[in-house]
Amino acid sequence: MCGIVGYVGPQKAEEVLLSGLTRLEYRGYDSAGVAILTPGGLRLIRRVGKIANLVEAVREAGITGNLGIGHTRWATHGLPTEDNAHPHCDCTERIALVHNGIIENHRELREELALRGHRFRSQTDTEVLVHLVEEHYQGDLVEAVRQAVARAVGAYAIAVIHADHPTVLVAARQGSPLVAAVLPQEAFLASDVPALLPYARRFCFLEDGEVAQLRPGELRVWDRQGRPKQPVFREVPWDPLSAEKAGFRHFMEKEIHEQPRAIADTLRSELSTPWEEGLSGLDLSEIEHVYLVACGTSYHAAMVAEYLWEPLLRLPVTAEIASEFRYKTPALGRRTLVVAISQSGETIDTLVAVRQAKESGAQVIGVVNVVGSAIAREAHAVLYTRAGLEIGVAATKTFTAQIAALALLGLWLARARGLLGEAELRAAKEELSRAPRLVEEVLKLEPKIEGWAQKFYTYPNFLYLGRGVLYPLALEGALKLKEISYIHAEGYAAGEMKHGPIALIHEAMPVVVLYSAQELPHKVIANMQEVRARRGILLVLADAQDPEVQELADHLLLLPPSSRMLLPFTFTPALQLFAYHVARLKGTDVDQPRNLAKTVTVE
Repeated sequence: MCGIVGYVGPQKAEEVLLSGLTRLEYRGYDSAGVAILTPGGLRLIRRVGKIANLVEAVREAGITGNLGIGHTRWATHGLPTEDNAHPHCDCTERIALVHNGIIENHRELREELALRGHRFRSQTDTEVLVHLVEEHYQGDLVEAVRQAVARAVGAYAIAVIHADHPTVLVAARQGSPLVAAVLPQEAFLASDVPALLPYARRFCFLEDGEVAQLRPGELRVWDRQGRPKQPVFREVPWDPLSAEKAGFRHFMEKEIHEQPRAIADTLRSELSTPWEEGLSGLDLSEIEHVYLVACGTSYHAAMVAEYLWEPLLRLPVTAEIASEFRYKTPALGRRTLVVAISQSGETIDTLVAVRQAKESGAQVIGVVNVVGSAIAREAHAVLYTRAGLEIGVAATKTFTAQIAALALLGLWLARARGLLGEAELRAAKEELSRAPRLVEEVLKLEPKIEGWAQKFYTYPNFLYLGRGVLYPLALEGALKLKEISYIHAEGYAAGEMKHGPIALIHEAMPVVVLYSAQELPHKVIANMQEVRARRGILLVLADAQDPEVQELADHLLLLPPSSRMLLPFTFTPALQLFAYHVARLKGTDVDQPRNLAKTVTVE
């Protein structure tokens, strides 16, 4: 989940690297470092903590050069210390390397290399790679890297520079993302597109097993057997201004308010534009089971789709956590459809689930936000959300864009299976098109939601309850609160309250209830009465006025009425805003919460 940046060209490498690392800080912020090739040789500067610490150190050192690599770290092996920060150097201090991923056989390699005299300075798994490059280097850096990674078991995206090659940057990928861009006199490398948006719009997404050499104006690529490949470049229509806060206090706040646009753009894609690839080629006539596979917030989007799709498709539809799906030996075959959901398109557990499904003969659709990402390339078909760049680590607009895309995809699947007529499809799409306006209405309630946050931001525990399609939204509301405010929060299906959570309710326990007249309202009211009987504090979000709800609620937020399909678009923004303002009032780092990273590319 670390971030990598590399540069070679006429610009000051240190400025390009620091700019790119700042844009990639959402991928990790335990420590950061750069290696610059200067007239005096390779210079390393590494610092613990956020990129700002590194920026200050580089400026104080006054180093400059035209070739360099940089890294921002999310620690997996070894504490966040300066010694464990990347880049790492070989024994000669003429080779520097940065790495995102996990080398599973690093202990055996370290012991082997140490016996041959290599000196290790860190606790990281990464350092074995730079010593392997050193061992295999005979003047050809590309070949040395290719032989080194052939010894590694696990996931890696690496960038390597050598003092003897002042215009060469070498990269390799297996399981972790890398993207390259080339201009007439320079070349760039990064873990993710945002780092390079100020410089380029056309990118080459390296594939697993590939080794690449970047020179000014040139990109060469080889497969794992050393055979040359033709690089394929894709246009990415993201504006660098989207990485700016545009007057908002945090990226998360900005991205919550961008949801009407993100949802509208996703819905306008209509399943027949270049944003969707391969859907018409799927054979759905004999599908007997649908799995929706995802992690984290994307898993909650999958759960929403499960509730929406099952009555529509008249098939078993199951939302699965990707990290569990991989290991439970699911029943997969040609009559199975697997829908893999990932905002980055690089989530390692979801990506491996895609490969497992394909090997078993299942048809696979990817739902991702990043053009050219691994899941987009490996799925049989792909549906892109059009949320645009999301910087905040806690997903907001990508979540509602995923729900919009999945709602649209569910309608398309029902139509393709002959379960929905053209008139019904048009009516459902018309109803779905109301979603952006509903979100806008909910965002206008922010002052009242902020008032709730002011009352409750000091409470240490929260319980979230919902029924039907509101249950996954309760899970997501609780997740958002704990992600960014570090408050313990649990989401439950309201019908499960009597099976354990009710023991936690007392006069200092806020219980957030999601109430809709369309999702078992009388049973939810019964749950509210049980909370009130135990003196719990009821914070109720409701999409309909009900005298009994108004009487029971200690605090009531009335949301605009909508259809069942649109409930996620009314309740979700309110839950996001509550979590955001609680975290802001607590003074936490909203955009970069501790221990989290935007894209999970390691197990």
